[in-house]
Amino acid sequence: MKIISWNVNGIRSVANKGLLNWLSEESPDILCVQEIKAEQAVLDPILITPYEYNSYWFSAQKKGYSGVAIYSKEKPIDVSYGIGDARFDSEGRTITAEFKKIIVINSYFPNSQRDHARLGYKIEYCDKFLQYVEKLRKSGKGLVMCGDYNIAHKEIDLKNPKTNMNNAGFLPEERSWMDKFVASGYVDTFREFCKEGNQYTWWSYRPGVREKNIGWRLDYHFVNSEFMPKVKNSYIQCETMGSDHCPVVIELGI
Repeated sequence: MKIISWNVNGIRSVANKGLLNWLSEESPDILCVQEIKAEQAVLDPILITPYEYNSYWFSAQKKGYSGVAIYSKEKPIDVSYGIGDARFDSEGRTITAEFKKIIVINSYFPNSQRDHARLGYKIEYCDKFLQYVEKLRKSGKGLVMCGDYNIAHKEIDLKNPKTNMNNAGFLPEERSWMDKFVASGYVDTFREFCKEGNQYTWWSYRPGVREKNIGWRLDYHFVNSEFMPKVKNSYIQCETMGSDHCPVVIELGI
């Protein structure tokens, strides 16, 4: 099974840049997208049900903002929207699809913002998210928690850590929460397969930044530790264009 996660920074924008051709070529079993910035009602029908995919959408109440969606070849047993807290669910940040052997949680974590104005909100979301997945873990199924976490966990996860110590996405509070997340028994699958630096998933749109690979690794596939033996590979598609983020991929032996 192949699952791809991608912050598309606008589903209509990336559709105009070849999303459907890419989807046909990659043919993942499941595609999780974040920051869709649109509701189903305004989308071309081919974007809602491309090829053999079923799709499930959770948009923010605020138009043109946030939102997540899941495309899946197999129909899920169940789909749930949000994490049970209106403060976060109104922004369309989490959608969950349950299958026979796994539960896929697709999330778009809040950005703390340049002036750290939303840092408290973000950490509250992070803690609520951890509580949410801990409940799902009791199902005994494998959890695949993918999405844009808006956190570079370690210094290896961004090009210039020393000059970004006080910047959103690399703040001590954010990194400390991810330490807690990992300590709770959740595995950053990419780092199990790649220990090297210069591996990023987001680059600023400023000219030359992506070409020079001045990036951050903000997008992840986490799994619960007991499911890790089923993970066969986890990698980044840094060459795929269309957004300021690139897709991340996980392959499962199920």
